[in-house]
Amino acid sequence: MGKIIAIANQKGGVGKTTTAINLGGCFGVLEYKTLLVDADPQANATSGVGLDPKNSRNIYDCLINDVHPSELIIPTSNPNLDIIPSHIDLVGAELEMINMPNREQMLKQALDKIKDQYDFIIIDCSPSLGLITVNALTAADSVMVPVQCEYFALEGLGKLLNTIKIIQGRLNPELEIEGIVLTMYDTRLRLANQVVEEVKTHFQDLVFDTVIHRNTKLGEAPSFGETIVMHEATSKGAINYLNFAREILQRNDLTKIGNNDKQFQVGNDI
Repeated sequence: MGKIIAIANQKGGVGKTTTAINLGGCFGVLEYKTLLVDADPQANATSGVGLDPKNSRNIYDCLINDVHPSELIIPTSNPNLDIIPSHIDLVGAELEMINMPNREQMLKQALDKIKDQYDFIIIDCSPSLGLITVNALTAADSVMVPVQCEYFALEGLGKLLNTIKIIQGRLNPELEIEGIVLTMYDTRLRLANQVVEEVKTHFQDLVFDTVIHRNTKLGEAPSFGETIVMHEATSKGAINYLNFAREILQRNDLTKIGNNDKQFQVGNDI
């Protein structure tokens, strides 16, 4: 059975979609069959892997029209990475789901039908704590929280962690916190280093060792409809996400590599 990881933070612009796309891409090139589920009405993950959200059936059909999720899966150009697309229609799905029985369980019921076909299923959540995000957290085995290395990094993080506790208590007692990943790190800024230290002081072992640096190639890759590892495999962004994928695999006992062994080295920013 595949592991379902929801990537969530109600604060926008912290690197959720970038992390979802590129973590999935790195799992794929490491030969782990991965499904990316775009649960954000903005559909950035969908366009980020080269698909037009207007031209395909999407997660809305699965939640509202009871379409089997296997009919919505589309392969990407990245090896071993498939996607269930999103669409702006997903904005209306929350209103349509309000009066449905088991409204918080609908995504879980859908993904349970295909879970055993994948090693990992990554859900890219919207920047909110609405019903679709609650569905994602209910369906997930674990939740990963990207945190931007900037001044407002910790603002709202407590609210998200409180929501996770509520989900654990009422809807998904098996939900674990996979960890907090620090994104958009700029080595030149003293503030970025202060944020890293503060987050690690507050959350300690929950924080991943791998930090995602600011990188021009990470910003370019979605415009080419590619993951960073397919767009520029030698860039700092690709090395960061490969190291991040390796760290997750180690935490889940899926590799024999020691924690400090065989880490890819980051060279100059390209």
